[in-house]
Amino acid sequence: MRLATTRMPALFGLLVLAGCQAKEAEAPPPVRPVLTTAVEVRTAEIFGPFAGTVEPRYQTQGGFRVPGRMVARDVYVGDLVPKGARLAALDPTVLQFAVTRARADVTDAEAQLANAGAVEARQRTLFEGGNVTQAALDAAVASRDTAAARLAQGKAALQKATDELGYATLKADVDGVVTAWNAEIGQVVSAGQAVVTLARPDIREAVVDIPDGLMAGIKAGTEFTVTLQAAPTITAKGRVREIGPLADPATRTRRVRMTLVDPPEAFRLGTTITVALERATPPRITLPATALLQAENRTSVWVVAPDGKTVSRRDVTIHPRDGTAAGDESAVTLSGGLKAGETVVVAGVHSLAEGQAVRLVASGF
Repeated sequence: MRLATTRMPALFGLLVLAGCQAKEAEAPPPVRPVLTTAVEVRTAEIFGPFAGTVEPRYQTQGGFRVPGRMVARDVYVGDLVPKGARLAALDPTVLQFAVTRARADVTDAEAQLANAGAVEARQRTLFEGGNVTQAALDAAVASRDTAAARLAQGKAALQKATDELGYATLKADVDGVVTAWNAEIGQVVSAGQAVVTLARPDIREAVVDIPDGLMAGIKAGTEFTVTLQAAPTITAKGRVREIGPLADPATRTRRVRMTLVDPPEAFRLGTTITVALERATPPRITLPATALLQAENRTSVWVVAPDGKTVSRRDVTIHPRDGTAAGDESAVTLSGGLKAGETVVVAGVHSLAEGQAVRLVASGF
């Protein structure tokens, strides 16, 4: 009896230990919190945006056709001027003297012509009466023709002097806006020197510099969406009109000019804009690189079950890296294996197992 009593505690301890082990074996695996993101399928990509400015398609640098000292400036940068409006003027004193002299020369030539004509008429009358020789008549006719030529020369000189006097006033050739001034009152300017820059605001363009490596698919006629940087809700269409034939050696960019199609008034000259182009692409899915699990010669991701409680491993196809994605190591583009709306684990993928119980913490990416 004493032996049986001694064995009872030991037997009881063995039974308790076996029960604990059974409970541990039956305990469910721990629920692991995971970061996830929803799958979005992209069927288009945005080319850009690129920053630029609004510039006029047509602008001219105006200058005086004659040299002189500038004595008047009627407009300033930013002023709208109608066609024919005076922009600036030179001192006309010397040019007025030239006109006076030319007029005097014309008057003298007219008198000489009148005198030569009278002489020629008298010589012809005398010649018909046989009182002078043919040579005398011919000399009178030559003198009259010379006087007529000198009168024509004088009139041309007068017209030239009058025109040059008019050139002392610089006028706008078209309706436009003043964008630059290169001379001031009192400055002596030469003929043809740029004094003012006048731009036509009726035809405006978006001018941007695009990296040369991205120009393969851009051609004349391609339409971009142009947005004001100061007011992103205001947009317009920009149609490519001109592409720079050579890339800038320093920045390796090409200058592209786009004609704005019916732009709002907010697209004023000099306004800063951005341009972008939406292009259709095969369906693609972008995920963080941390979502990929590469093991057992498989590339896969963990997809959360519709009830959000477990995960399962699914193989995916990686899209070849292109020029726009080069250099971005934080994301990966997939071309197959997932559907829009599915939920994918984006962190801790190497610590999960098939059917692992999970708890969604937050959305990443």
